[in-house]
Amino acid sequence: MSKLLLDSNILVYSIDEDSRFFSRARKVFDTTEKSLLTTSKNLAEFLSVITKPNGYDLDPHLALEILGEIIQGVEVIYPNHESTRVFLELVQQYQPKGLKIHDFEIISIGLANGCHEFATFNTKDFTSVKEISLLNI
Repeated sequence: MSKLLLDSNILVYSIDEDSRFFSRARKVFDTTEKSLLTTSKNLAEFLSVITKPNGYDLDPHLALEILGEIIQGVEVIYPNHESTRVFLELVQQYQPKGLKIHDFEIISIGLANGCHEFATFNTKDFTSVKEISLLNI
């Protein structure tokens, strides 16, 4: 079974029924032909976004409960020695700056875990990276 890494925005929009991306984000979770993954970094980003006072401003306890429901059936992957090696190679090759470095860390964790396909609504953040493909959602 092929693997699909879910970016933070897929997680966020999957709970925001008012978002124009809601139904497409939910559709990604209904994918049965792919094994769904996300990184520990994506979980932290999700919690940051949905608890931010000038954003969704959810109570941290509720946010954790929602996150627990979202990640049922999603494998959480973590940084390791291999992902650090891949990360340093990608940074050397692509030379990202600022916040873009976070995207490369997520990419490296996915690649180190055999995942080359990513689901995101921020395709511009990932299109330059030849080592991955983006799910058309």
